[in-house]
Order: sequence, then C-alpha cells, then structure tokens
Amino acid sequence: MRSASGERGGPEPGTRSPKDTFITVYGRKPVLEALHDAQLRVDKVILADGLRGEPVRAITAAARDRDVPVQWASAHRVKVLAGNGRHDQGVLADVVAPRMAPVGEFVAALAPGAPASVLVLDRLTNPANVGMILRSSTAAGLDGVLLPRRGVPAIDPLVVKASAGVAFRAPVLRAGTVEEGCAELAAAGFTLYGLDAGGESLLDAELPGRVALVLGNETDGLSESVRSLVDGLLAIPMHGGVESLGVASAGAVAAFELARRAR
Repeated sequence: MRSASGERGGPEPGTRSPKDTFITVYGRKPVLEALHDAQLRVDKVILADGLRGEPVRAITAAARDRDVPVQWASAHRVKVLAGNGRHDQGVLADVVAPRMAPVGEFVAALAPGAPASVLVLDRLTNPANVGMILRSSTAAGLDGVLLPRRGVPAIDPLVVKASAGVAFRAPVLRAGTVEEGCAELAAAGFTLYGLDAGGESLLDAELPGRVALVLGNETDGLSESVRSLVDGLLAIPMHGGVESLGVASAGAVAAFELARRAR
C-alpha cells in the first residue's frame, strides 16, 4: 500500500499487490469524474505539492464530501505513481476495482469442476482495444479477462474511456506476464485456445467446460511463446471477402459466443 508520502511498498506475504486491487486514474478531469461517480469507491487521492487553483479546490471538496483521504507528494512522485509524466497534471486517484483479482485467487474461488470462460490478452498495444474488449466481455457476462501487468497497456484513462467506464467493474484477472497467467489457468483445468485464422471454427468446435481463449497482438497475432502453450486454434469464420476482424471486434464476437455456450 502507499504511505502518506505516496510511496508504494511491496505487498506483504499473502496479501495482494495494489496493482491487483486499484485502478489508478490521473488528470484533473478523470479524478474529479471518479469522485463524482457514486458507484465508484475511491480509496485515496494524491496531489502534487504546491498545486493551486479552482480544479484543485473542486477535487479536494469532492474528496471531502465522500470522506476520501487526500495525500500530498512531490510532483516527481505523482508522475512515478501515475506512470504517465505528460498527462497526470499533478493529480491521481486510486479507484477500487471490485472484480479485479490475481489469477490465483480467481481459480481458487471456482467450485470444483465448475465451468468458466476467460479471454486472454496477448501483447495488445492499443489502449482503445483493451478498453473495448473489457466492455464487451463484461457485457457478455464472461468470468474473466486476463490482463497481464506486463506486455499490455495498463488500465489508464484511455482504457477507461474506451470501455465507457466499464473497466472499473470488469472481471479483470492479473498475472505478471501472459505466459504466467496461462500457466495458472492450465493448472486449474482450463483448455487454452488461440484465436487464429488457421483454426477450427469457433462457432462449430466442441469446447470443454473451462475455456481460455487468447487474443493476439493487433499486427502480429499470437506471440510464439503463447502459441506454444495453447492446446488448439479457433477461428471466427469470415464471409463476403472479409479477411479478418480487428481484435476488439473479434474479442466481442468471441466473448458472446463463449457466454452463449456457457448458458
């Protein structure tokens, strides 16, 4: 957790990392919007020392109205915590993501033999695609979207905007890397498939109860390291001369097809 100075220490043994609990939003407008959203629980606001002006007064007033702690830190520390030195504007907030969990917690909570469907994001680079996939997967009712902490855009204001705010309540599963997350899912009985044009039709394939479907990079598709981990390949059949869908559209189709089968 962060100290009053804004420092973020490593998690104690057996506890979660803050990155598996909070979504950090930065910038004056996104932070104020989060504070004004009664459906969101804001854990704390951190401001850069010396900030003044009406936007800052509005943020501190909104935080006070909701009993959200406000901490002050150096401008450099705020940039480090926000992870974006160009757009933080000296303001950030930690918003609780109630459905975010490490993969290990997710699989431990599944009843023995219970079916589950998960999408896995393998080295996507566009925050808009990540946000739209989180929105589609949440709307479809999927059990989880594996969003590794490394190799995929963090859940930042760009992702939140693309998800139309759904990212805060999306069923996000965290792991250090996509390979680590896939290994944990496989150990819990998930069959791993990669979405690839050369695979069997997703609409016709017989699928087991626990399925994890990997979406690859926008340009290169599945990474070689993940391709070596999957048990098979599935494809969305294309018609009318269309060669492929963008990854966000493909993710939406896959999410609703997996959800349809689960129901």
